[in-house]
Amino acid sequence: MLSDKIKLTAKDILEKDFKTAMRGYKPEDVDQFLDLVIKDYEAFHVEIEDLKQENLRLRKLADDTPRRSSQPATSATPGTTNFDILKRLSNLEKHVFGSKLYD
Repeated sequence: MLSDKIKLTAKDILEKDFKTAMRGYKPEDVDQFLDLVIKDYEAFHVEIEDLKQENLRLRKLADDTPRRSSQPATSATPGTTNFDILKRLSNLEKHVFGSKLYD
């Protein structure tokens, strides 16, 4: 799961303390950058939670929806082949159009 892979929280980032060195970074720059990272983490967390809720809702909807048959909807009787259908169609055309069809 994603939550198992995330090692930092917004609070962890906020409370991180960096040691200063002789020629280190400006603490203000680090703080500003960390503030941006914290905002992104919080936004990602909210988005992830929203997506989890939507995923659960859609899964429930899918489970509640009756399954459709995987067979195509046709009016042909079971065991009817394409050849049988074409033969019946040809006979119907002959009956409806008569000799006009073959002139």
